[in-house]
Amino acid sequence: MATHGEKNRTVLLPDGTSLPAIGQGTWYMGEDRSARAQEVKALRNGIELGMTLIDTAEMYAEGGAEEVTGEAIADCRDDVFLVSKVYPHHADRKQMMTACENSLRRLGTDRLDLYLLHWRGSVPLQETVQALEDLKQAGKILRWGVSNLDTEDMQELWDIPAGQHCAVNQVLYHAASRGIEKDLLPWLRERHVPVMAYCPLAQGGRLRTELLEHPVIRSIAAERVLTTSQIALSWVIRDGDVLAIPKAVQLSHVAENAAAMDIVLTNEEVGRLNEAFPAPAGKVPLDIV
Repeated sequence: MATHGEKNRTVLLPDGTSLPAIGQGTWYMGEDRSARAQEVKALRNGIELGMTLIDTAEMYAEGGAEEVTGEAIADCRDDVFLVSKVYPHHADRKQMMTACENSLRRLGTDRLDLYLLHWRGSVPLQETVQALEDLKQAGKILRWGVSNLDTEDMQELWDIPAGQHCAVNQVLYHAASRGIEKDLLPWLRERHVPVMAYCPLAQGGRLRTELLEHPVIRSIAAERVLTTSQIALSWVIRDGDVLAIPKAVQLSHVAENAAAMDIVLTNEEVGRLNEAFPAPAGKVPLDIV
């Protein structure tokens, strides 16, 4: 049977670091104190199941998600690949140092494995790159990358001194949102910059329902005795250079997400999904939530 991808999938960063193809997101964590113990438990459970990449941001619950993450990794920091993101209005050389130090304090660690510009704001990219390189020199971050940058922004970044040190671009990507495939994804692949897909199961409500309740996804899930979310996640990571960071608080969902790393879709199944969720015919604006 022809298959797409390989089992036990990992994604390589430009420096050769190997990461699990599915990590853990933390958007909306840290907003409700009564949910904190469950959120910490979910992240710890995910780490134990091999989802050792955790993505957070100073924006999420205004640092609350970083605090939850810090509690979850308190006794296993060295086993985790820790990612956080800086607000665009903190992305200059002066404010970024403070923002990063605040994130490190909330996370209870002395360094980030990866620090991302959350989206592009008014600070020139050249100054942001200098600030990120300063943090790297200081040992506060080991690598840096970007989020929500489309092809033109990436090309501008690439032309800046040290801009090619960018390790990832974190963008929205799932079967029902395939705009990056027209030119951004090929551009990144040509330069060996992996994609980190946020909202890989679509962003809540109607969009998630339309994705996960689609007849084709339901049919493949039934045939494989899997969940629809596992089929959707396996599609996102099918080519080996995209990693997904779904958020889960229920332990059953955590386990489903982790198990999706070992699910390999056949070429026939990928073809059915591609037909059900066709890529746009031309360039479309970057999908952002």
